[in-house]
Amino acid sequence: MVDAPLLRLRGLEKVWPNGTAALRGVDLAVRAGSVHGLLGANGAGKSTLIKVLAGAIPASGGGVEWRGDMIRWTNPRAARAGGIATIYQHIPLVPTLSVLENMLLEQRSGWRLDRAARDRAAAIDDGLGNPFDLDAIVGDLPIGTRQMVAIAQGLMSDPALLIMDEPTASLAGDEREQVYRTIRRLAGEGRAVLFVSHFLDEIVALTDEVTVLRDGRAVLDARTADLDEAAIAAAIAGRSVTVLERVERQHSAGSALLEVRGLASPGKLAPVSFSVARGEIVGLAGMLGSGRSELLHALFGADPAARGAVLLDGEVVGREPAVAVAAGIALVPEDRAAQGFIPGMTIAENIALPHDGWLIAPGREQAAAQAAIDDLAIKARDADALVGELSGGNAQKVVIAKWLTPRTRVLLLDEPTAGIDIGARTDILRLIRRLADQGLAVLLVSSEFEELLAVADRILVLRDGAIVAEADPARIDEAGLIQLASGTQVTTEIAA
Repeated sequence: MVDAPLLRLRGLEKVWPNGTAALRGVDLAVRAGSVHGLLGANGAGKSTLIKVLAGAIPASGGGVEWRGDMIRWTNPRAARAGGIATIYQHIPLVPTLSVLENMLLEQRSGWRLDRAARDRAAAIDDGLGNPFDLDAIVGDLPIGTRQMVAIAQGLMSDPALLIMDEPTASLAGDEREQVYRTIRRLAGEGRAVLFVSHFLDEIVALTDEVTVLRDGRAVLDARTADLDEAAIAAAIAGRSVTVLERVERQHSAGSALLEVRGLASPGKLAPVSFSVARGEIVGLAGMLGSGRSELLHALFGADPAARGAVLLDGEVVGREPAVAVAAGIALVPEDRAAQGFIPGMTIAENIALPHDGWLIAPGREQAAAQAAIDDLAIKARDADALVGELSGGNAQKVVIAKWLTPRTRVLLLDEPTAGIDIGARTDILRLIRRLADQGLAVLLVSSEFEELLAVADRILVLRDGAIVAEADPARIDEAGLIQLASGTQVTTEIAA
């Protein structure tokens, strides 16, 4: 790692037209050949800083020094031409185009699919561990693979600095390792990587330096080797915190509420059977492509090809989402930004969505939203705040809140903490535990096995669309779950 900063921020400020200060004099130095971690709670200023560096928005004050010169990008194309590539958390790809076509979208040559362009794309694909077919249609790919396509797209411009905003949030273990190897290779080539993540373990393992933002200020800037996870977590929260303590249930689980019998879908799910009791949280562990999300969608009636039976209190539930909702099954999807809420609608309007056209008096709608804000500790000015303006953690709470109707009995949660900071993440897990204690049956998908170990009562392990093991969180650790999910562990402590 060389000493001279490739990028230096000097007192960077950003004040929005309404007077909100998003950045308050941030100093930051990113060096060529290094991986620099950027952390902070939701609303700390990370996204704003990234947008300034990417040329998407102007700074209000301070300066950006790039390769020794003060610069001011006027648009994203200028930033890319200058040597900065940004990979955003929400994967801005065109789903109807192929992987190769998406990789070439931001290139000056546009749609020239010549041999040189394909060879360049193939070389990047190879460097990432061949996670996709260049001719595959992006819309047909799972979300984790789409994230790998976004990374490949960023590498097409041969950047000196790659800004990666939560690149592993939607990836399982083996896919993350591919990203890590790529980041280390890029740093070894002399490039710089500004790596934004909420996962403290990967920050400690992967980065050379760390900057923590809180309330728009850099409150920690240090060599990673001088830190541990507890110190970083304390800087993020502004207080000492315990990371992902076990969230114990307050009441014993009741009788079986949800029963799944021989649920299968061609090419997605082998026949699976299990049950979930009232007040029980069952975790679903597995690598990307193991069938976890597919299981939730089939159970919710969103997979028309699925066969098998889903029962609530012994009654068969029909195979359509509307019927599942009417029976009391709610699904919080993985891609909350696209499927979980409508960003241009208020908190009150989003929470009212599952009422299926019932006529709701505005006063009742506002009261329900305010009750959710208070009960779930949603940070917003009031119930009329737009959900698209909320932080990731608070937006996710709105998505969960809209399903907390009297008829909901089963809650299906697909990666509910993806892209959420550690404080909000713990809040979400505690909320899930509280909802189960109130009698809901919960199925929880998470690529973060430590989350399943922290909150689940039982864990079902999926591989290739089949349930291959059932684990007791009290008798297995994260490494054991990873081995089960990847097929590398032959024996383990399995719950009866």
